[in-house]
Amino acid sequence: MVQQNIVKHPTTVSKQDRQKLNNHKSCALWFTGFSGSGKSTLAYELDCQLFDLGIRSYVLDGDNIRHGLNKELGFSSEDRVENIRRVGEVAKLFVDSGQIVITAFISPFQKDRDHVRKLFEHHEFMEVYVDCPFEICEQRDPKGLYQRARKGEIRDFTGIDSPYEPPVNPELTINTQQNTVHEAAQHIITHLKKKGII
Repeated sequence: MVQQNIVKHPTTVSKQDRQKLNNHKSCALWFTGFSGSGKSTLAYELDCQLFDLGIRSYVLDGDNIRHGLNKELGFSSEDRVENIRRVGEVAKLFVDSGQIVITAFISPFQKDRDHVRKLFEHHEFMEVYVDCPFEICEQRDPKGLYQRARKGEIRDFTGIDSPYEPPVNPELTINTQQNTVHEAAQHIITHLKKKGII
């Protein structure tokens, strides 16, 4: 539904002004991968390492967002699309504020990730495939979700009875089976430096 009485107000402090104040550029790092692949663990480790470097960053984590902003959404196809759409819009606000935002969401469908990418300017969105073999993710099962899904207690669970579409052309692929979380975060920081973000 299109709202008739809403006017978009221009900002008085630009994104570029905020980046200059922060002494670094802003971007969205979009972590995608199976449950248990290490997205949240890596996101928070990266956030800590960026903080130590004096970089302004923030983590949007899938579980945390579903406790607040998206608490009324379930896991139907429609709700998953809306979940990612909202997170994309929030991530854009963080980028506009001059920060690096790190999102940790399964976000299983390429079309939804592509839709989010279109919200950002060139080079502001970096898709990071947190790659880990499915069987390893299921063995880890840190929240016991795979076990519950196998028992039929959770429906539409990604990798069990709902598909996951790996990124077609991600900016970065991080293998969390082969790299420690510290090493993985360092790889991302190296990439950010190479791209002139930090």
